[in-house]
Amino acid sequence: MSNYDSYQTPLGSRYASKEMLTLFSARTRASTWRQLWLWLAEAEHELGIEQVTDEALEQMRANLTMTDEDFEVARVEEARRRHDVMAHVHTFGQVAPAAAGVIHYGATSCFVTDNADLIFIRDGLDLLLPKLAKVIQNLSTFALKYKDLPTLGFTHFQAAQPITVGKRAAQWIQELIMDLEDLEHAREQLRFRGAVGTTGTQASFMEIFDSDGDKIDELNKKLCEKAGFPGIYHVSTQTYTRKVDLRVANVLSALGATAQRIAIDIRHLAHLTEIEEPMEKDQIGSSAMAFKRNPMRSERITSLGRELMNKNANFAQTFAGQWFERTLDDSAISVNPSSACTRHVVNLGASLDNVTNGLVVYPQMIRAHLDAQLPFMATENIIMRLVSKGGSRQEAHEQIRVLSRQAGLVVKNEGKPNDLIERIRNTEYFSPIHADLDAMLDPSLYTGRSAVITERMCAVAEEKLARYSDYLGKAETVQLSL
Repeated sequence: MSNYDSYQTPLGSRYASKEMLTLFSARTRASTWRQLWLWLAEAEHELGIEQVTDEALEQMRANLTMTDEDFEVARVEEARRRHDVMAHVHTFGQVAPAAAGVIHYGATSCFVTDNADLIFIRDGLDLLLPKLAKVIQNLSTFALKYKDLPTLGFTHFQAAQPITVGKRAAQWIQELIMDLEDLEHAREQLRFRGAVGTTGTQASFMEIFDSDGDKIDELNKKLCEKAGFPGIYHVSTQTYTRKVDLRVANVLSALGATAQRIAIDIRHLAHLTEIEEPMEKDQIGSSAMAFKRNPMRSERITSLGRELMNKNANFAQTFAGQWFERTLDDSAISVNPSSACTRHVVNLGASLDNVTNGLVVYPQMIRAHLDAQLPFMATENIIMRLVSKGGSRQEAHEQIRVLSRQAGLVVKNEGKPNDLIERIRNTEYFSPIHADLDAMLDPSLYTGRSAVITERMCAVAEEKLARYSDYLGKAETVQLSL
């Protein structure tokens, strides 16, 4: 059947990266199972298990990658045996007959399923982390470029004290660094399930190694070295604890929330015509309204971020519902958070990379919006200046209040420009500071330490990103076709 004749989830066909699709493909999963069986056999052989012969190991090594023919054999075996892992054991045994009797020796199904999932979580995070670092680098470059450009700050999406464009980006950087740190911690805390038997007691391996616990410890040490993990979890049941899945899903969900927040800010700024995401030369915004410049990448980020943000609830329920040594109600869908989440979060990262590396800034529109509100922003300074020249703070406050209300009504009811400063110029009470008014309308007077705050945040980012320098030195801006 053609792909055009069967349902393809957009999370895979449109939004997952090629790297992630390969990592979580059926071939990679089945081949990883074979690799795990080889590692187990090698370790058992190295520890003196005579049943695992050199010939068996050679045949296993020669057939690690699942072929299309192997998948067909596995499909038939699973239909017959109603057990996916055993179907693959028998399939592997057909191409490695010398190993057929020792494949999976001492193991339970979770030896391959859970250890493989931990490998995929690790490798998925290793794909994601440098892409997130690239987004932070993009925003740092942007923030430093615009650290001094005043813009309206908003609280409640109402005009508030001015900030700078760079400082707004610095806030995004800080939140992404939090996600980066949490992802790094989750990655560093990952361990292997290893070979621990049916309920995690290692009883089957006690039988294999004649109750020699030291050899079981050595077996798991060898497995960890082969798989690239620092050690195994101290306690496992039939599975590694599903708390691991929840821990990773929580971090990925938090990243989804951050991505959504940034994308929504950019969409609002696009509405204000102050900042826009990049627009390709032949890109069409609307099939009907040819003039449209819809922020479709930021909308995609919002959508993917929302999907990711809500994933952790399922993993919390799966973890909470693991009765005693395990249940199987997590088997109908993948319990692996890296599979369920990271497949499309890497595309989310790619979308963020594309957007943050090509943000278009319109300084004149930013200044126009600022000028429309700046007279109101300047009123506190006007009051303070008048008081410094002998005026009454309370009287000045009342005068400003009345004039501000009049100016606001002209803007709202008549659609005219804000004329508060002219009203102040025409009011004799403010004559002591009339000569100061023009200088007091410099927007940079009202942005506080925005530039310094931005510089400090970007310095933190530079330090955090040092470990990704090799990747960042080679990385190019992602070009998205959808």
